[in-house]
This record gives sequence, structure tokens and C-alpha cells, in this order.
Amino acid sequence: MIKQEVKLGNVLILKVSPLARKSIDDVKTAVSQLMDFTQSVGGDIARLGEERVVITPAFIRIWREKAATAGGALPTAA
Repeated sequence: MIKQEVKLGNVLILKVSPLARKSIDDVKTAVSQLMDFTQSVGGDIARLGEERVVITPAFIRIWREKAATAGGALPTAA
């Protein structure tokens, strides 16, 4: 459903904390898959605070501060 919404041109804000309460590994796997998908369609993805991830279609870019990220973590948009 998430992939379809992005393909339709919608911006998504996903709350990952419910999944994180069950398994951090599942969150890492899900975010990794979403990153791969988002890159494949030319979109953008970023962490939005501690509990959310924002995903945009190809025609929208997420502004980021010019700060180094440690360990390849998702940059924070907020």
C-alpha cells in the first residue's frame, strides 16, 4: 500500500514506533526496503524526528541541513 501511494504521487508520513515496540530489526528491514524502493522510483526518504519517516515521490525533494550522518543513518528532516 505504501509503495502504491508513492507511485500515485502522494507524500507519506509513516509512524514506525508501533513496529519498533515489537522489533527494532523489523524496523531496520522495513526502512531499508523502503529506501531501496524510494530510490528506484526517484523519490526521497528521511527520518522525521524519532518516530516517523517521510517518503516523497520523484517530483518532491526533502530539505536537509548540511550535517554529516553517522553510520549511514537516515538524515533527519526535522
